Amino acid sequence: MSTLQRDEALLPLDLDLDGVGRVGDVTPDGAAWLASAAPYPRSTLALWEDRPGAPAVLPCGSAFDVVNVPAVFGRRMLDLLRGTGAGSGPVALHRGRMLLFAAPGTAHRLPALLDWEEWAEVPPPLCHGTGDAVTVPGLARPEHPGAARWLVAPDTRHPWLPGPDVLLWACVRAARDTTPADRRLSIFPPADQGAKVYDVSRRR
Repeated sequence: MSTLQRDEALLPLDLDLDGVGRVGDVTPDGAAWLASAAPYPRSTLALWEDRPGAPAVLPCGSAFDVVNVPAVFGRRMLDLLRGTGAGSGPVALHRGRMLLFAAPGTAHRLPALLDWEEWAEVPPPLCHGTGDAVTVPGLARPEHPGAARWLVAPDTRHPWLPGPDVLLWACVRAARDTTPADRRLSIFPPADQGAKVYDVSRRR
């Protein structure tokens, strides 16, 4: 089992986000914003009126883009965004991945910025933009603990969404602030600092 898989297994089912507690219910204004991304917003709202817990598949690129990262790394990003950064937009947890809703255009720009920064420690995010679609959780808090759910639920018709620069900062900081316990263990023992080193590169 890899370090990431181990950490994901230990990930709490309900994340306590800086005193916010168990966030899970989408407000009517938040539902209207989500539905605005759908080709037929009224049909999406009607589905949620009948089945508040039903997930929906929504296209990206108009109302929002989505940055999809491993749950543990995403938790580090979210802590940074909410604790010392500009804040986050809506955030969902789905199949061991964290979906950070971002400003339209982020999916195109963020990978290029990460490549330019050359941060190999950042797990490559899956960026969903124009032409892509994502499955979003339903409006109500799910009963099944492993089901997709909102960690930061939409609560307004015009939520603030982080752009590529903000998420680049969070990615780099999350990678830089990784503690030694989070890194993979080496199969080699640490070098003895008091050992003598001999140059064996020269032939007699």
